[in-house]
Amino acid sequence: MPDLLIELFSEEIPARMQRRAGDDLKKRMTDGLVEAGLTYAGAHALSTPRRLTLAISGLLAASPTVREERKGPKVGAPDKAIEGFLRGAGLTRDQLEERDTPKGAIYFASIEKPGRPAAEIIAEVLETTIRNFPWPKSMRWGTGSLKWVRPLHSILCLLSDEAGAEVVPLDVDGIVAGNSTRGHRFMAPDVITVSSFDDYAAKLKRAFVVLDPDERADAIWQDASNQAFANGLELVEDKALLAEVAGLVEHPVVLMGTIDEAFLSLPPEVLQTSMREHQKFFSVRNPKTTRIERFVTVANRATADNGATILAGNQKVLSARLADAKFFWENDLRTAKAGMGKWTEALENVTFHNKLGTQADRINRIAALAREIAPSVGADPDRAEQAARIAKADLSSEMVYEFPELQGLMGRYYAEEAGLPQDVANACEAHYSPQGPSDDVPSEAVSVAVALADKLDTLTGFWAIDEKPTGSKDPFALRRAALGVIRLILGNDLKIPLVDAMKTAFGPQPSEFLIRSAKSSGGEAKFQAATKVSGEHLEYDEKKAVVFDLLSFFHDRLKVFLREQGIRHDVIDACIAMDGNDDLTLLVKRARALEDFMKSDDGTNLLQGYKRANNILIQAETKDGVEYSYGGDVKFAKDATEIALFEALALSEGAISSAIEAEDFAAAMGSMAALRAPIDAFFEAVQVNDDNQVVRRNRLNLLHQIRQICGQVADLTVIEG
Repeated sequence: MPDLLIELFSEEIPARMQRRAGDDLKKRMTDGLVEAGLTYAGAHALSTPRRLTLAISGLLAASPTVREERKGPKVGAPDKAIEGFLRGAGLTRDQLEERDTPKGAIYFASIEKPGRPAAEIIAEVLETTIRNFPWPKSMRWGTGSLKWVRPLHSILCLLSDEAGAEVVPLDVDGIVAGNSTRGHRFMAPDVITVSSFDDYAAKLKRAFVVLDPDERADAIWQDASNQAFANGLELVEDKALLAEVAGLVEHPVVLMGTIDEAFLSLPPEVLQTSMREHQKFFSVRNPKTTRIERFVTVANRATADNGATILAGNQKVLSARLADAKFFWENDLRTAKAGMGKWTEALENVTFHNKLGTQADRINRIAALAREIAPSVGADPDRAEQAARIAKADLSSEMVYEFPELQGLMGRYYAEEAGLPQDVANACEAHYSPQGPSDDVPSEAVSVAVALADKLDTLTGFWAIDEKPTGSKDPFALRRAALGVIRLILGNDLKIPLVDAMKTAFGPQPSEFLIRSAKSSGGEAKFQAATKVSGEHLEYDEKKAVVFDLLSFFHDRLKVFLREQGIRHDVIDACIAMDGNDDLTLLVKRARALEDFMKSDDGTNLLQGYKRANNILIQAETKDGVEYSYGGDVKFAKDATEIALFEALALSEGAISSAIEAEDFAAAMGSMAALRAPIDAFFEAVQVNDDNQVVRRNRLNLLHQIRQICGQVADLTVIEG
C-alpha cells in the first residue's frame, strides 16, 4: 500500500491560522479520499509558517470496483419512466433484468463501477480542497483566480511505496505538482527533491526547518527555561504566546535580553503585557523579588554574532515601548494620588449602552446594589459601596486605554496608591471574576459584594431592555455573567434569595421596555407557573414576569454547571421544582444529596414504590373526582404491612421535616430510605383498590401520605426510571 505526501508551500501563514489549517487539510483530504473509496491506515498534518504538510500512510493503490443493484419501474410501465431509469443507471433496456415480486414483475439494474487509480482520485480531491479551502481570510495575486491565505508557490504531491515514488499529476492555476520543496528562507533556500515522508522530514531538518509545531514549541520552552535557570531566574509561563511564537519561526533560536533599569519599577504585569502584546517577548522574572528583569525573544535564524545584533535592535524597540508605559504609569499615579475622582467623573461621558445609560449611571446602580447585598455576604455596606464607586475608575486611565486587558488589575494598584483600604483596592481587580470556568472565585467579602452587584446589574439591565441570549448568540456575555453569579454564591456558600436580589437590581433599570421583555419571556402563563413553584400566588405584572424569566435563565445555567459535575438533569429538575429554588446554595445541597441517594439501591427501589403510589392515586382521584388528602387512619388497616407502613410514615415524616429545616439533606434522604422496605412490603401484600370502600379510601389516603412525605425532599415525579 502506498503512502501519500502533500506539501502546500506559500508565503508566511499567520501563526493563529496554522494549526486549524492543518486540521482542515487533513479532514478534507481524508474525507474526500474515503468517499471516493480510498481507505488509509493513518494520517497526520504538520505546519510551519511557510508550509502545510499532510502525510497519509497505508493508502489503497486504487479504489475497489463497486457493484450496485437498483430497483426500477414495473414491467409494462410507460416508456418515459423506463427511459428515465435507464439514463440514471447508464444502461440499455436489454441490460435490465425482470424479476417477479409480490407487487408484480419489476425491472432491476445491476451497475458496476470500476475502480480508479489512487493518483487520479488524489488529484481530484486535492484540487477541490485547495480551491475551496476554508481560510478565515484569503487573497488573490497575479492574474490567476486562485485564492490562498498568502501567495501559493508550489505543491508537492507524492505517492511512494517499495517500488519507488511517483508525482501525482496535478495543475492548479499553473502551479504544477512536483516532488520538490525548499528549506529555510535564509539559511537553506535551495530546492530540495524528496522521495518519501521520512526523506522529506530528514532533508528539511538538515535545511534548518523544524516541521512539527509541537517540537518547535518544546525546543523554545526548554532552551528559554535553561537560559533563565542559568541566570538564577525563571521563565513566566505563557502557553498562548508559546503557541504563537512557534508559528512564527521554522528554525527557532532563543535569545535572552535585558530590560533597562529605568523600567524595572513598573508593575510586572505592565512589563509582561507590553512585551507580549507588542514584541512577542517572554518575560523572565527574579523568583526572589518577583520582578520582571529580562526578556526572551525567538529569532528565525542563527547568526554569526550569536544574535547580538538582533538583541540590540529588540532592546532598542522595547525601551521605546516601555518608555511609553512608564509615562502612562507615572501620569496615572499622579491622578490616583489625587483621589481617582477625575476618572470617575470622566465616565459620565462614556456610554455603557444606549438604553442603559453611561458608565457613571451603571456605577451608581452597582454601588447601591452592593450596599444592599453586603450584609448577606458579611461585608461592611460602606466599604462595599466605596469599592463599587471606584472599581471601574481605571477605565479612564491612560494605562488601561493602552492595554485594556489590564483593567481591574491597574485599578487595584491605583487604589492602593490612593491610600484606600486594602479590601476596597482588592475589589477593583476581583470584581470582574470569575470570568471563565477556570477562574478563581473571589472570597473577600467586599469583593464578593461588588462582583455580585456588577454581574446582577448586567443581567437585569439587559433583561429589562429585552436583549437576551438567543441560540448561540450572546453578544453581551450574559451566560458568563450568570455562571459568575452561580459560582460566587456556591463558592462562598452564600444564602442569597435571588428573587429578592433581582427585584432590587431591577429597580433602577429602565422600565419602558418591560412589556416587550415580559412578552418575549413567555408572558403571564410562564409567570404563573414560576410563582406556583415558589409557593407564591402573585398578581401578574411585567417586572415580576421578567424577574422569574431571569430566574429560569439562572436555573438553565445551573443545570449546565451541575451536569459537568455529574449530577443528572432530572435530579436537578426535581430540586428546582421545590420551594426556595432561588436559594442556589440550598438547591445544590438538595441536588447533590438526591443524586447520591438515587445511585443507591434504596433510592432506585423507593422511587419505583413512590411512582407506583402516585400513579394509583392519580388514577383513583381522576376516576372518583375527589382528592384523597385527608390522611389515613391506622384503625381501618386490615393487613400487618399497612400497620407497619403507617408506623414508618409517622416516624419518617418528622425526621424528614426536621432534616430539611436544618438543611441536612443527606439525613432527609436517609430517613426516606427507611420507607423503602415497608412500602415494598405493602404493595406486595395488599390490593389498594379493595372491594370494601372504607378500606379502599383509607389505603388511597395512605398513598397520599407517601406522596406528601417523600415530596418534601424533591419532586420525584420528574425523575426518570
